Amino acid sequence: MLKWIDTRSEQEIATAARALYSSAFPDAPEPAGVWAAPGRVNLIGEHIDYAGGASIPFALEQNTAVAVAPRSDGLIRIASEYDGSIAHAEAPLADVRSGYPADWSGYVAGTIWAATAAGALHCTGLDIAIVSDVPVGSGLSSSAALECSVAVAAYELSHGHVPDDAARAQLAQACIRAENEVVGASTGGLDQNASLLGQRGKALFLDFSTGAVERVPFNIEAQDMVLLIADTNAPHTLSDGQYASRRGIIDAVQSAAGCSIREIPNAVDFAATVDPAEAELYRHRVRHVVEETNRTLDAATALASSDLDTFRRLMRESHISLRELYEVTTPELDSAFTAAGELGARMTGGGFGGAVIALIPQSSVESTAQAIHDAAVSRSFPEPTFLVARPGEGARRLS
Repeated sequence: MLKWIDTRSEQEIATAARALYSSAFPDAPEPAGVWAAPGRVNLIGEHIDYAGGASIPFALEQNTAVAVAPRSDGLIRIASEYDGSIAHAEAPLADVRSGYPADWSGYVAGTIWAATAAGALHCTGLDIAIVSDVPVGSGLSSSAALECSVAVAAYELSHGHVPDDAARAQLAQACIRAENEVVGASTGGLDQNASLLGQRGKALFLDFSTGAVERVPFNIEAQDMVLLIADTNAPHTLSDGQYASRRGIIDAVQSAAGCSIREIPNAVDFAATVDPAEAELYRHRVRHVVEETNRTLDAATALASSDLDTFRRLMRESHISLRELYEVTTPELDSAFTAAGELGARMTGGGFGGAVIALIPQSSVESTAQAIHDAAVSRSFPEPTFLVARPGEGARRLS
C-alpha cells in the first residue's frame, strides 16, 4: 500500500505547538503567539545558489510551527517534537558562536544569534516549542523551515510588526549564517529565501547574481498537471562533508577568478587551471553549474509561457547532470527518477538522499507513485512516501 504524507491544517499545527509549549514550559507565561514557516521544493536550479546562478522553488503547504514567548535572562530554551518523542535543549544567547551549538538546536539559537548580530532584531531570550509537518531528511528543507519560523517570531516580538520583504531578505541572511557557521552545513540561500518569500499559488524565480526575486504563477492545474514528491526515505544529511566538498570546489574557482561562476568567461576551461591535479573533476563540477544555470533561465521562460513540455525536459536534464557531473544522486534517487519516467522528474534538494519530484498528468499520480514504490521494494530500498505538492504561504504568524 502506498504511504502518503499527512498535513495538518494551520489551526491543528498551531494547537499542537501551543500544547507542546504548555507541557514543556509549565511554569512559563503563555506563548506570545505561534508562527510557522514552510519547507520548500525546488523545481530546478540545484547547487547553483552559491555560484551566482538561479533557481525556481516554491514554498510548500507543510510547515514547521513554533509557539514562542520572550524571556529576560538571555536564555534560549527549546522543546521540539520529533518522531513521537520530545527533545529539549537550552543555550545562553551569549554563548552562541560559530560551531556552537553544533547540533539541531544550532538552527534555532544560531538564527537568533545571527539576526541579533546583524541588527535585524533585539532578543533577551526565548522559550520555543517546535512541531513540524515538514519531513526531515527529505530534501524539502526542514532546516530552513525551522530557522525561518524562529526568525519571523523573534522579529515580530522585537519590532511589533510583520517583516516586509526587505526585512525578510535580512532574516534570510541570518538563517544562512546560522546554518553555515553554527551548524556547519555549507548551504546557499535558496531554501531560506523560498521559505520566507513564498506565496500561495506562486513559484519564485530567484536570481542569485542580481538578488532579484520574482513571484510567478504556478498554475499547472490548468493543464491537468500536478507535482508529485516521492521521498525515498534514504538516510540524508548535508553536514557530513559531501555537500561541503562540492561547494568547496565552486568556492575555490570563484575565489581564483574573483567573481561568481556565472561571470567567468569559459568557466569550465578556467576551472581546470585552478587545480590541475583534479582538472577533470573541476571541469565536471563547474560544467554542471554553468549548464544548470542556463537550464533554469530557459525553464523560467518556459514557465512564463506555460510551456510545460520544455519545462519537463529541462527537469530531466537537470537530474542527469546532478547524477553524471555533480555526483550527488543515490541509487534510491536514480531508481525513483527512472520509475517516474524521467521526463518531468528530477531529484530535489542537496542530494545524497531525499526526494524525487515528478511533474506529471493528474491522471498518472497513482500509477507513477506505484511504479516508484515497486521499483524501491524490488531493490530492497526503504519504502518511499508521497505527497502532491502545491505552492503555500511563506513564513507568517498563525495565532
